[in-house]
Amino acid sequence: MPLVRRKKAPEPTDKTPDSDTGKPDGEDDDDVNKKAKDARKDRIKSSSKSVRKWNCLDSCCWLIGCICTTWWFLLFLYNAMPASFPQYVTEAITGPLPDPPGVKLRKEGLKANHPVVFVPGIVTGGLELWEGRQCAEGLFRKRLWGGTFGEVYKRPLCWVEHISLDNETGLDPVGIRVRPVSGLVAADYFAPGYFVWAVLIANLARIGYEEKNMYMAAYDWRLSFQNTQVRDQTLSRIKSNIELMVATNGGKKAVIMPHSMGVLYFLHFMKWVEAPAPMGGGGGSDWCSKHIKAVVNIGGPFLGVPKAVSGLFSAEAKDIAFARAIAPSFLDSDLFRFQTLQHVMRMSRTWDSTMSMIPKGGDTIWGSLDSSPEECRPSSKRRHQNNDTQSGDGKEGENLVLHTKNVNYGRIISFGKDAAELPSTELERIDFRGAVKGSRATNSTCDVWTEYNEMGLAGVNAVAEYKVYTAGSIVDLLQYVAPKMMARGSGHFSYGIADDLDDPKYQHYKYWSNPLETRLPNAPDMEIYSMYGVGIPTERAYVYKLSRASECDIPFRIDTSTSDGNGCLQDGVYTADGDETVPVLSAGYMCAKGWRGKTRFNPAGIRTYVREYDHAPPANLLEGRGTQSGAHVDIMGNFALIEDAIRIAAGATGDDLGGDQVYSSIFEWSEKIKLEL
Repeated sequence: MPLVRRKKAPEPTDKTPDSDTGKPDGEDDDDVNKKAKDARKDRIKSSSKSVRKWNCLDSCCWLIGCICTTWWFLLFLYNAMPASFPQYVTEAITGPLPDPPGVKLRKEGLKANHPVVFVPGIVTGGLELWEGRQCAEGLFRKRLWGGTFGEVYKRPLCWVEHISLDNETGLDPVGIRVRPVSGLVAADYFAPGYFVWAVLIANLARIGYEEKNMYMAAYDWRLSFQNTQVRDQTLSRIKSNIELMVATNGGKKAVIMPHSMGVLYFLHFMKWVEAPAPMGGGGGSDWCSKHIKAVVNIGGPFLGVPKAVSGLFSAEAKDIAFARAIAPSFLDSDLFRFQTLQHVMRMSRTWDSTMSMIPKGGDTIWGSLDSSPEECRPSSKRRHQNNDTQSGDGKEGENLVLHTKNVNYGRIISFGKDAAELPSTELERIDFRGAVKGSRATNSTCDVWTEYNEMGLAGVNAVAEYKVYTAGSIVDLLQYVAPKMMARGSGHFSYGIADDLDDPKYQHYKYWSNPLETRLPNAPDMEIYSMYGVGIPTERAYVYKLSRASECDIPFRIDTSTSDGNGCLQDGVYTADGDETVPVLSAGYMCAKGWRGKTRFNPAGIRTYVREYDHAPPANLLEGRGTQSGAHVDIMGNFALIEDAIRIAAGATGDDLGGDQVYSSIFEWSEKIKLEL
């Protein structure tokens, strides 16, 4: 065989990898291992960075998940624990709890006696849908007001459309029917866990009351009082139910317990039931004397509330103004461009009932430019007074006052702090009445129509240049800025003082809810109570400023930047003594003086009693809203008030309760009001 010469393999170089190790020739194992380790570290580091990358959506989802998990876990624990556990914890911290009023009075031997009628106030009564637009599909007989308020969040504009009334008639819009919920459930709770009448009902049940001798006079609180009869015959139903309860309870007269605006509603009812048909119920002048033992008014705004003025004027109150100062974008225009306050104004201005709470009595009651009945008392020490019931010498309820300050409370609206404080002789004012309104720009469109859209710059300036508004000019102000609303309201409500109650014009229903323009029934054996909380700063007057962010905005706002050093003016709101909603002056004057004894407003001499409850906040979180609260709604859980109410229902008189119970200076302030009685 021929010999084959094999080629010689090339010499290895530095760049030629070793056949066994795969590494370049000349590189040792340590170098390879080091590079491999470095590569692994780089891969791990890169992987770690990609895992740890965090964005806003992840954060939000993680936060929502944690909140939901925690909420459901706490809810599970709450439902799983024994019913007595909260009470056990509370007693371990605070000691043994007092018996609820119903248990206490049952031990004393009290039993159900007189039938009881509850009259809820504004906002607290439930409303349900009976007919609606296509956007409300599936909501038949579901609550649009009260309950969970779930529909507010699901379809807010649809909800606003259905909860509003017709701006021309003050009744249902075409194709929409929203009606009050019936029965005790109509106003026992406003929302889950937030009681209104529930605590009082439960305590009455403990002495033997049940649905056959308790009745919730539910009505559509959005309507004017007379329109509840026109549309739903509610006043006739109340009359029939009271007559039935009296007849089926052995002829025992009923005890009526109205709350808040329900006080004015029942005042209207007492005149309606006496008046001849068709305007009235045809019950005759002795109907109340035959059917009513006592009217126990709770937190009654007899003479109106300044809070109603700010609500109608700028869709604000103290809390809303403060919230807007903290987060203006949330209320002015949120992420979805839902103009919250404009929608609130459009909606509330269709509710004629809100106009029932505009202050009544003008400057005579609420004060003039330079005077008012109350003084600001930011620091005071109260002392309890049980006063002779029918005295009225002005000394009852005297306080040990440490500091007082004169405040021009009569100036319910002032444009600027200077206008609120300057003597009237130094105020330069231009009368807004009759001022020509401007016209809106032709190329502008507003998502939400309010009557401010048509005022223009000239109209807005005319309002601001008047500087100061007292109760005597507030009605004129509202007629100027909201003529369509006030055109409806003036046909149903009045805010003056009657010169001659024999004048035939006072037979019209528009005067029946104003205690200064109507007489109490001819029922000398009936009793009237005014029960309300005191000791809480309550809205009394406001400092405003102009706001011209855009043509579609509400042009007036509470100026939250204004305050004083003693607490009388805070965040643009002057406060006086009251229950946080109703000032003492409005809740107490009629029973302290206007109706006390025989007056032209109370010719039968119905006995009146003032029962005040000094506010004490909850001692701890476990106490909930408190059993000694004097706040406007929370007072419905006040043990002292509930005990008084139950005793009256069981047959007690005002004298049995000890007459008047006064902590404020209501009698002193009443004496300063120069009203012919």
